Amino acid sequence: MFKELHPNIKARIAISFLSKLASSMIFPFMAIYFSKEINVGIAGILLMLNIAVQFVASIYGGHLADHIGRRKLMVWGEWTKVVGFAVMLLVNSQLFVSPWITFVALLLIAVSQGMTVPASDAMLIDVSTREVRAFMYSINYWANNLSVTIGVVIGGWLFQSYLFEMLIALLVLSLITTWLTIALISETLDFSMIQATDTIGLKSLLRSYRKIMYDLRFLLFTLGGIAVLSIEFQRNNFISVRLADIFPPGLYSFFGFSDIAFDGIKLLSVLTLVNTLMIVFFTAPFAKWVRTRELQKWMYVGFGLFAIGFAICAVAGSIWVLLGATVVLSVGELLYVPTRQTILADIVDERMRGTYMAFNGFVFQIGKLIGAGSLIFAPYIGKYGMGVFILLCGAVGIMLTAMALKPKTVSVKQGL
Repeated sequence: MFKELHPNIKARIAISFLSKLASSMIFPFMAIYFSKEINVGIAGILLMLNIAVQFVASIYGGHLADHIGRRKLMVWGEWTKVVGFAVMLLVNSQLFVSPWITFVALLLIAVSQGMTVPASDAMLIDVSTREVRAFMYSINYWANNLSVTIGVVIGGWLFQSYLFEMLIALLVLSLITTWLTIALISETLDFSMIQATDTIGLKSLLRSYRKIMYDLRFLLFTLGGIAVLSIEFQRNNFISVRLADIFPPGLYSFFGFSDIAFDGIKLLSVLTLVNTLMIVFFTAPFAKWVRTRELQKWMYVGFGLFAIGFAICAVAGSIWVLLGATVVLSVGELLYVPTRQTILADIVDERMRGTYMAFNGFVFQIGKLIGAGSLIFAPYIGKYGMGVFILLCGAVGIMLTAMALKPKTVSVKQGL
């Protein structure tokens, strides 16, 4: 099946693997870097600003991808990342260390990622058919999870003591991904579909996103995605805080062994590792199985299992129950991620794929906000209230997505 994929898809999966590997080796630990070099408060502000810049860049990047081409934007983004990593390397050497210039370099990298991700997502849709998309997205998801896992492990061991050497490796990896993009990626935008009145200016940008705001089907689908993704971000918010409270640092017994140093944070790492390993080892068989099934039905099953697993994690106090719940939510994730992405590719306007995929990024950003916001009301509703909240999010996700996919749900044409 992999051999049948378009060369652009195979190249992009490889490029994305190396890119995610590089970013995962350093970006998860930048809070530690800025806290050490400046202070904790400033570190938080800088990282929030970095996320905001990437988000804004993605909005414009999606628009550009639909006007100047996917490949051109992706090549530009890769070269920008090379510059960013080169600057980081220069200002984190034994001769000169500047956290502020490092932050400027991070902003460059954030802009490049924001610009290129919508173009890359649109390109994958351009060169794929509905029959292969579930498999394509599954393999891409598998590669991303594997690269992130390897990158975080390497970064966790080397970041503190070997930052300069890591930055050399990141610069080399960035040069490799740039060369691969130039050599292997071909342009997929059909320029004949661009209207003569379309430009890359602000008015054209606003006009493009206004069209999306009238696409009721896509808006409902996006809201459903936000509801489901807000569940996932409970892991690093409410669930992590709760596990830290109910499993304080101490000596625990496992498999007949006693006096093992353990705590809630380590348990969260174990649960995350179980989830990641299931994604890595079972993506291929699930992808092969689901691509011949009714995608919409199994997407809903995935939503349900995902919500149930996280709801159990929100209330359970047994390590074994938590592990079982993690298996359940992982199966849900394996079912819903490729199916939802395949259906998403079917409902976007082919003339504005880059813009639509950029707008789809709202799913992750707003999901993060809801996940973080749960820490505000969680103390008032307790763990069982949070369990119910998570189940409601899953139900709302299913309901809104089902409404979006009804045959009678069409785009509202007024104002176009």
